[in-house]
Amino acid sequence: MSPMGRGTAEEALVLLRRRLCDPNFIFSLFSDSPDSNYSKLKFIVSSSITEACNNSILLLGPRGCGKIAVLDLVLEDLLKEYPEMISVIKLNGLLHCDDNCALKEIARQLCIEHELMFSKMASFDDNSQFMIAMLRECGLAHKTVIFILDEFDLFAQGKQRLLYSLLDAMQSVTSQAVVIGVSCRLDADQLLEKRVRSRFSHRKLLFHPPPKDDLQRLLKHILLLPTDSSLSHDYITEFNLKISNILADKRFMEVIDKLSDSDSTFSNFIRFLFSAVSLMDLKSGLMTLDNFKSALSSIQRQPKLDCLKDCSVLEFYLMVCMRRLETKGQELYNFNSVMNEYKSVHDSYQLQTHDYHSRSVCLRGFEHLVDRQLIEFADRGHNQSMEFRAVKLLISSFELHQGLKSNRLLPVILEKLMESKN
Repeated sequence: MSPMGRGTAEEALVLLRRRLCDPNFIFSLFSDSPDSNYSKLKFIVSSSITEACNNSILLLGPRGCGKIAVLDLVLEDLLKEYPEMISVIKLNGLLHCDDNCALKEIARQLCIEHELMFSKMASFDDNSQFMIAMLRECGLAHKTVIFILDEFDLFAQGKQRLLYSLLDAMQSVTSQAVVIGVSCRLDADQLLEKRVRSRFSHRKLLFHPPPKDDLQRLLKHILLLPTDSSLSHDYITEFNLKISNILADKRFMEVIDKLSDSDSTFSNFIRFLFSAVSLMDLKSGLMTLDNFKSALSSIQRQPKLDCLKDCSVLEFYLMVCMRRLETKGQELYNFNSVMNEYKSVHDSYQLQTHDYHSRSVCLRGFEHLVDRQLIEFADRGHNQSMEFRAVKLLISSFELHQGLKSNRLLPVILEKLMESKN
């Protein structure tokens, strides 16, 4: 690619990375649907603002499903629509689960918002009275205070004085507030005390991992370059055609299925796309299917394969012998039976001398496998010698195969031994 072409590819890479780092861009795709959580949440909060009423709602779902991202998108839009009618207070249960600390933080943010002096020495009751007074004044000024309680379930621990004070203050006719709780616990509302629960609106929005249809839409939304950008028209056409072909490829869908099997959340999906985009070849300026395959391998945690990287040739021989014993129907085996298989393999395949080791050396390799938790003892007894205790292999045949392929220093015969039962 020419220097100008390489610059074009770098500009496209920056554009894609910027998209992937912008939650508002990602979740704006779902803002048009009336059934989306974005639309439902925006309707509830905007109704509270325009009708001057109090409200409370919980956003529930697994981590990484976009609860905070959708909430931020809603707040950004509402602040544009009602710039003088909203005040946002944000708390996090990891930082403010102590009731006194939480009320002090509410008072601090209210003081900053309304340009008032904040007193660090104020007591819980002082801050509580100040919050009630501010809610009343905001209500009279037709201004809605929106309280965001992230990690909501942590606020539901202990005496729940903060939640009670907050929800009780909202019972006043003059107050105008919305409490939005965010939690990964689906039973968060059941943690509330009776006096708190009676004051809660019991509205809940559930966030789920995206279905396949939404993933396909999201892929096109993020990866297809805009036709009105500063990039050349020919490059955009070629890049988008390449992306469309990849998305239609069955092998690509297999990659997506593997990704979803391990973690189907939005956050994991975005991390996967960022890794794939970063692997784009700047010389050609185009993405390939291999970029996505490599990205999948890089983000999936494979601790057993990491352990295999440090194993010696002898230790691989011992694990292959164990796997061969399993294929012959032996679920449990001890060091002696593994040594018999090792000797049998040596005699049958006439292994090179340096690949065959003495019994004492093999026992040390066996101990190393136990220490690395690649094998474990099947019994709890410690009276027997290690050579006679039954063990089992803790890695699958697939993982062992992957370990053999990833280590180029291993003898080729090991892969043949894995495939052969004799």
